Amino acid sequence: MANVSSVGIGSGVLTSDLIDQLVAAERAPTETRLDLKQESVTAELSLFGQIQSAVTDLRLPSRNLANPDTFNQLNAVSNSSAFTVTTDSKAVAGTYALEVSSLAKSQSLSTAVFADRDNTSIGAGTLDITIAGKTTAISINSSNDTLDGVAAAINAEAGLAATASVLNTGSGFQLVISSDETGATNAIDISVTDTGDGDNTDAQGLSQLAFNSTTQNLTENQAASDAAFLFNGIAVTRSSNTVDDLIEGLNFTLTGTNAGAPSTIEVERNTDFVIAKVEEFIEAYNSLRTLFVENSQVDPNNPAGAGILVGDAATRTISNQIRSVLSSAIQGLGNGSARSLAEIGITTNKDSGNLELNESRLRTSFTDDPQAVAGIFAEQGRTSDSQISFLGAGINTAPGTYDINISQLATKGAFTGAASIAATTLIDTDNDTFSLAVDGVNSGVINLTAGSYNQTDLLAEIQTQLNDDANLRAAGVSVLVGYDASNQLTFTSSSFGRNSAVNVQAVDTNTSSTLGLAVGQGIDGLDVAGTINGVAATGNGQVLSAATGDKSSNIRIEVSGGALGNRGSVTYSEGVGEQLVDLITNFLDADGVITSKNDRLNAELELIAVSRQQLDIRVQSIEERLIREFTAADILVNRLNSTQDFISAQLDAIVASNNQDN
Repeated sequence: MANVSSVGIGSGVLTSDLIDQLVAAERAPTETRLDLKQESVTAELSLFGQIQSAVTDLRLPSRNLANPDTFNQLNAVSNSSAFTVTTDSKAVAGTYALEVSSLAKSQSLSTAVFADRDNTSIGAGTLDITIAGKTTAISINSSNDTLDGVAAAINAEAGLAATASVLNTGSGFQLVISSDETGATNAIDISVTDTGDGDNTDAQGLSQLAFNSTTQNLTENQAASDAAFLFNGIAVTRSSNTVDDLIEGLNFTLTGTNAGAPSTIEVERNTDFVIAKVEEFIEAYNSLRTLFVENSQVDPNNPAGAGILVGDAATRTISNQIRSVLSSAIQGLGNGSARSLAEIGITTNKDSGNLELNESRLRTSFTDDPQAVAGIFAEQGRTSDSQISFLGAGINTAPGTYDINISQLATKGAFTGAASIAATTLIDTDNDTFSLAVDGVNSGVINLTAGSYNQTDLLAEIQTQLNDDANLRAAGVSVLVGYDASNQLTFTSSSFGRNSAVNVQAVDTNTSSTLGLAVGQGIDGLDVAGTINGVAATGNGQVLSAATGDKSSNIRIEVSGGALGNRGSVTYSEGVGEQLVDLITNFLDADGVITSKNDRLNAELELIAVSRQQLDIRVQSIEERLIREFTAADILVNRLNSTQDFISAQLDAIVASNNQDN
């Protein structure tokens, strides 16, 4: 605003206040328009922030339903107090029986009662403690020959699977030694070299701690034992009460016994889990729809008060495309028991437009045909050939059915010896070593144990040494040893494809003559080859991937065997969850409808800011012009006033002179 104190001094009329009023009058209409526009754009930008958040919130439950594993969740139900059972993704629905006769236990040994724990000497020498085939030597001398000292020495051995403690019985002290692990194989064996009295087996000196197959100078409070139980009537033992390798997908923790009264385990699909995921999805969708509806209302009596989203193209696009996915039948499901949300109990309320769930109908549908329900929501692929499995697809894969033709099956790399193995083979220092390269990984020196072997035992010895090779284990590769029809040794990689190979790198002096092994290359493996939808696909091991750019793009199948030629088809479908994940991802992409809308609104705010700057410049220019004009006018008025004063004075003088003459 004007800040020129001299303006108006001459006239008393053309003041700086008048300039301020004229400038404000010039600014007001434009500033009011910009304020209203900024308020509107800011409100719309804020609302679209909420919409973006709601759309993002819909993507997570959609992704959960797009995951086939959501529909493969299983519950293991049993009312037994003898065990607990859990499942993982590999479990198979079914009914099982488990009867526990005994639990796995760890061994506990104790000494006689001593009068003190830190004064009386037990003796001197060496304790050789063996657990699960591993022996640890512990030296006992005058620095650690008390109960506390021996316990500390045992506990200081990090690799020893046993723990020692000193127990105060109330009438004295006992050394207690317990194995850390349950099971018969973890029994404690203690042999003593008694340097005190030289007798390693008597109950005097350090030998009083001896406990082995011939000498038991300690008291066995609890024997090491395995768990024993019947699974579906089959006798089983385990060294631990945690059993995770009995049947794939089921994990048991044995907590008690129920001998004579086997408990039933029902492994069934977790319908409650699916219902919960569907409810999360419906809640997220309804929240988004409510946001659209509440901001799209029109009051016939007040058109100016229409909701922000009335006529908005971006939200109309989002709403229409999502509704289209929800209301359409799923392509690629064929003649399944259900092909749309409505058929499994998810319908649209005709008044509110929100989704509603008929839980009873969904439960029934999922119980009757879980694969059909999974297909409604998730990505799904089905093959017509039992030896071909669907592995996955990509974002550009179009739903449909695609023919499969196999021109080459995948094979494993292998090496075959050049000599038949005799009925009895003597392994000695001249034929006990060789080395291989498996899938490009060099083994260490494979050293066979000297001895006389029949064919079966020789095979087992070679396999054992290969399995124990640190280089191969570290690289995650393995090789299977066998015989061909001529009793020649065969070495076959566990992997398929062009990178699968077994080569002999080095042999001992007589290895070639006795085992038929000579330095050389085997036959490399081959990748599967063929077409999907009539277009050449890419093979990698047993996996065949459809060509990029085709409608079947990124479909991946595993061909585990079978004949060459036409192998039926693979049908790919995208469920509601999968389609919505793709759709929402597109909305949120850099050029997506939501991002574009936000960019446009932010650009409008920037233009408003520019318009404000331009208004300031224009108003300042007007203000400066008015100051110049008012100043010039004020000077002129001041001059006129001065002239007026001069003339008035002259007139007054004339009048006074005339009065004197009269």
